[in-house]
Amino acid sequence: MGHGGDVIDELSTDHREVEELFGRIEALPPGDRRRKEFADQAVIELVRHAVAEEQYLYPAVREFLPDGDEVADKELEDHSAAERTMKKMEGRDADDPEFDRLVAELMLEIRSHINDEERNLFPRLRQAATEEQLNDLGEKVRKAKKTAPTRPHPSAPDTPPANKIMDRGAGMVDRVRDALTGRGKGH
Repeated sequence: MGHGGDVIDELSTDHREVEELFGRIEALPPGDRRRKEFADQAVIELVRHAVAEEQYLYPAVREFLPDGDEVADKELEDHSAAERTMKKMEGRDADDPEFDRLVAELMLEIRSHINDEERNLFPRLRQAATEEQLNDLGEKVRKAKKTAPTRPHPSAPDTPPANKIMDRGAGMVDRVRDALTGRGKGH
């Protein structure tokens, strides 16, 4: 899938990619080790996506929408719940019965979040911001995803400026850990 365009196009592409990974997980029988591989890939993408939204999208929502603080706070709550679920998934293998329960919980949380963003937040933001502002946000989001963490850090700050500082360091550490373990590469 192609990345690029304004912030809404970029984030919607991320949504489709995560949904594709969820579909691959659902197509496999419980206990299949590939479920864990696809789940790890989904977590990597979800964390990078969430970090970029927290750094750039939600501050823009606060700025451009009249009820932006309320909307952004709700989205951050969604992220926190999903991060806690992803953290619980860490270290669990595909044959762990708790793994399947947590994956199902994560899919429900993320699908609800995506639906809310695409039906409510994105159309409102497209109305409130200029094309130039949306394109600028898209570029910032793409850059943020390149240095973002790849593992959930539920206790890390989720609002600027602290999140931008913490996310860069955590992202570097996470990518080193992923390289050493082969996480997210598929086997």
